[in-house]
Amino acid sequence: MTKTTKVAAPCVMVIFGSTGDLTKRKLLPALYNLAKGDFLPHKFAIVGVGRQEMTTDEFRKMLIDDLKTFLPQAPDGKLLSWFEERAYYTGGDFDDDKKLFGDLKEMLGDVTTAHQIPEDYFFYLATPPQLFATVTQKVVKNGLGKEENGNWRRFIYEKPFGRDLDSAKKLNASLTKLIKEDQIYRIDHYLGKETVQNILVFRFGNSIFEPIWNRNYIDHVQITVAETLGVEQRGGYYDSAGALRDMIPNHLFQLTTLTAMEPPVSFEAHAVRDEQAKILHAIQQFTDEDVLRRAVRGQYDAGTIDNKAVPAYRDEPNVSPSSNTETFAALKLSIDNWRWAGVPFYLRTGKRMKARHSSIVIQFKAAPFVLFRDTPVEKLTTNRLVIHIQPDEGLTLHFGAKIPGPVVNVGAVDMDFNYVEHFGEQIATGYERLLYDCMIGDATLFQRADMVEAAWSVVTPILDVWQAIPPRGFPNYASGSWGPPDADKLLTDDGREWKNIVE
Repeated sequence: MTKTTKVAAPCVMVIFGSTGDLTKRKLLPALYNLAKGDFLPHKFAIVGVGRQEMTTDEFRKMLIDDLKTFLPQAPDGKLLSWFEERAYYTGGDFDDDKKLFGDLKEMLGDVTTAHQIPEDYFFYLATPPQLFATVTQKVVKNGLGKEENGNWRRFIYEKPFGRDLDSAKKLNASLTKLIKEDQIYRIDHYLGKETVQNILVFRFGNSIFEPIWNRNYIDHVQITVAETLGVEQRGGYYDSAGALRDMIPNHLFQLTTLTAMEPPVSFEAHAVRDEQAKILHAIQQFTDEDVLRRAVRGQYDAGTIDNKAVPAYRDEPNVSPSSNTETFAALKLSIDNWRWAGVPFYLRTGKRMKARHSSIVIQFKAAPFVLFRDTPVEKLTTNRLVIHIQPDEGLTLHFGAKIPGPVVNVGAVDMDFNYVEHFGEQIATGYERLLYDCMIGDATLFQRADMVEAAWSVVTPILDVWQAIPPRGFPNYASGSWGPPDADKLLTDDGREWKNIVE
């Protein structure tokens, strides 16, 4: 998380789904890290809301146990006590207008009085997406969503935000009937990663890169988000979603927009998101024929990862043995604007791949060879910039240099910058910056309604074709590989190849 001296103002965080996996693995550790770094206000409280009946004392014990379990280092005893004193819980049926939400309203009144906190609340919906509109409606109906007397109310929604363009539009319309767009924070935890945020600083804060960040110098861009994990215990959800729906309209398109956007007039939220939205609108729409030529899907078979045998997707728990759901997706995008005309963006994401690896590769055009034709040099090294996002955050610049000796020969050289080596390790979940930004009202790293709909407008035609035409040959890539052969062909047909940086 970027260091700042600004402490968030006093507020209460309400977590719907507070007994779930996301809360214990990500949200609570992120809050702990914020408190440890002096970013949380002293006047702060957490109110957990869930279906499970539980007393506040039981919730406090669970919270402390979860922090001890999921923090990578032993927690500070004083900080644990600080959290314990500020944690509350109410449970019941989410469909119950009066009981659960009436109890929540009463509890918020008691909590703000006890801790002398103004009535500033943010609601985190760590719930299934089908509950987003329902929970919001009940919060508003009980008088907890209205901003008045100088107090604010903000709502954070986890992905996926819709399943296609129509459902995203419907959800946006449902929410904006209840609350204002500037109260809505659509979260993508990928944007909490330091390297992702650093793209803007790297591009616009260094004068040596921005002048060559265009079609005149860049040959193509590759964006990869590869996972070694399978669907684990998420088979029920994943089998109705798939890789395209799960990853591309959010994670990969966010990386695309930050890489391709024009310089905003400021780092103010609307200015940044205006430029991101322009890129999403400039992505060339897929025709049915384009889907067949420029989109690839795959499903993992059994294989070996880290010398351990792993099952095929169709053999995973809660997955249909005849499932046609894709666990891999690759796209070739064209961005129809002046900067990127003729520069393809290749995107891929998949599960059970050879290595856990997320990166943005900027492949520059080759220099003219004419100067070297009478030398032993057979081929020039093409420059490549790699922005590493996970697991090791950093940057690598790949270029050519003369090999020592009496003749002219060129070898490949890498210049590496690693965040941990340079700045020291910062323990983070990726949620710290995003929770903090919501508390201070900075929506820069959150998706706006028009961005969500523009992303789905690109993806939905692909979903429609894939639904209409069953895949042939699933499963079509072995676990522990880099995906199906057709994904390689997507680039080799253009005379290019994927850069598998970890190899």
